[in-house]
Amino acid sequence: MGELIMDDLKGKKILIVDDERDIRDMIDSFLRKEGFTRIYHASGCAEALTVCTAIKPDIAILDVMLPDGDGFSLLTALRRVSDMPVLFLSARGEDEDRILGLGLGADDYIVKPFLPRELVLRIMAILRRVYSPPKKEQLPVFQLGDRIIDLEGGIVRHGSTEYTLTAKEHALLLKLYENRNRIVTSDALCQAAWNDDYYGYENTLMVHIRRIREKIENIPSNPEHLITVRGLGYKLLFRE
Repeated sequence: MGELIMDDLKGKKILIVDDERDIRDMIDSFLRKEGFTRIYHASGCAEALTVCTAIKPDIAILDVMLPDGDGFSLLTALRRVSDMPVLFLSARGEDEDRILGLGLGADDYIVKPFLPRELVLRIMAILRRVYSPPKKEQLPVFQLGDRIIDLEGGIVRHGSTEYTLTAKEHALLLKLYENRNRIVTSDALCQAAWNDDYYGYENTLMVHIRRIREKIENIPSNPEHLITVRGLGYKLLFRE
């Protein structure tokens, strides 16, 4: 999975904007050694805007000092048409320039002369941060009395016995857990499970609450954990 994500990142389009051809070629060479193949060059602001319109790069490396303007004004112009990440190159290391670049929305700023390997690593870090798929948030696993509630796996464990939660039971338990030790209204529970309000679901909600209690309570008719709050809703009593 990690290799697939890395391969996808190395297929991103990179624009190098620098008026010094030697620097463009050096950066190009190091990027290609790392497996990048979709690399485009521009020597000034006007050419960079033309290339951006034509190929829509995924990341740009901008020199601050350009023959027909500067990287800061170029970034401002680019932001009108693209939200792609930008890394600045500059022969000037003054804090004011760095702050100005980052303040305009640049993702990083590196001062010349630089180590090509460091530049490549910074580019990779930006691409991972911007384009890697978000990690799936793991659902909670918690204990109620002598039972383990595994919302990630959708099961309740009691000793060697496992009870499978239905989709609606899972949605209700998750909503109750997210609001543990607080009253969750019947309306909120119906929205979580059926995307609708309580009206018309009174009996259905009660049936599902009873079935959940049969899985999480030792004595479902006298619950210790999933409590009815009359006239309001339900509360999941939980000890951290």
